[in-house]
Amino acid sequence: MKFEEIKLSGKVLNFEFLEHLMDEVGLIRAGQWDYDRITYDYKFENMDNGEIYYLRVPCYAVEGEVETPHALIKIMEPYLGKHYYPHGVEYDEEFPKSIVNTCKKILNQLKENIEKHQSA
Repeated sequence: MKFEEIKLSGKVLNFEFLEHLMDEVGLIRAGQWDYDRITYDYKFENMDNGEIYYLRVPCYAVEGEVETPHALIKIMEPYLGKHYYPHGVEYDEEFPKSIVNTCKKILNQLKENIEKHQSA
């Protein structure tokens, strides 16, 4: 499931500031990056039934390399997926409304924080 209506795709920020903003809303980079690409994740884990979902925000470097403070990073379309062990993550699923609503809240907060920074 993609979150096109949030309109985050295409925004460009320097790496250091992007890291700060992602951390503020609970999105983590972990080991999911190389010199050109990054994926920030928010993990949802249901302890009752073991289901795991990931909100993912993919990005890529338009100038410089990932992990250099002044690299410029472009945000791509965020999406939600469900993890199936041991097969991986599927994205064309029926997702719980509560998780979708939480994803929208996180992404809207991220967008608001980015817009505050860009208008300052």
